[in-house]
Amino acid sequence: MAEGIERRTVLAMGSAMAVPATATEAQGDYPEPRLEFAFQADVALGPIQELGVIDGIRRRIVPIVGGTVTGPRLSGVVMPGGADWQGIRAGDGLTRVFAHYWLKADDGQAISVQNTGLRRAPAAVMQRMMAGEVVPPKSYYFRACPSFEVGDGPHRWLGENIFVCVGARLPDRAIVRVYTVL
Repeated sequence: MAEGIERRTVLAMGSAMAVPATATEAQGDYPEPRLEFAFQADVALGPIQELGVIDGIRRRIVPIVGGTVTGPRLSGVVMPGGADWQGIRAGDGLTRVFAHYWLKADDGQAISVQNTGLRRAPAAVMQRMMAGEVVPPKSYYFRACPSFEVGDGPHRWLGENIFVCVGARLPDRAIVRVYTVL
């Protein structure tokens, strides 16, 4: 009989430990994320290199040839030599982007950028963009998640935070507005 009591006690203890916190308690433990504008990159683009359809996806490379960086947290230039590798889905034109390029801050610090995201829009808007027309950024969805590699110094915060950005595509450049997730 003592064995049965111990067993019930252990079972009761185990179920008491497994009681989840209420939704209110869980929400109170976590801060709600906020966004803070960090900087804008105005990225100059070279001629698009079409690679053709590979595995059902239109592939292309968009060279990054320069640009500027301005904002409250960072200013400098976009260095030439990077690129945006794109995959465009047939039918709806959903574009998956992966850009890798370098920034040089005004103080000379080199900063690696890797930016992964999506661009999508209604078919008529995508056709206009693909034809090289200037389309208002509110007409389409262009979001990405940049990550940065940087050495010690005043820009170390770039490697220690999470970021999201909103983009705009123009015929010869992309504008990327970068926000720190707080």
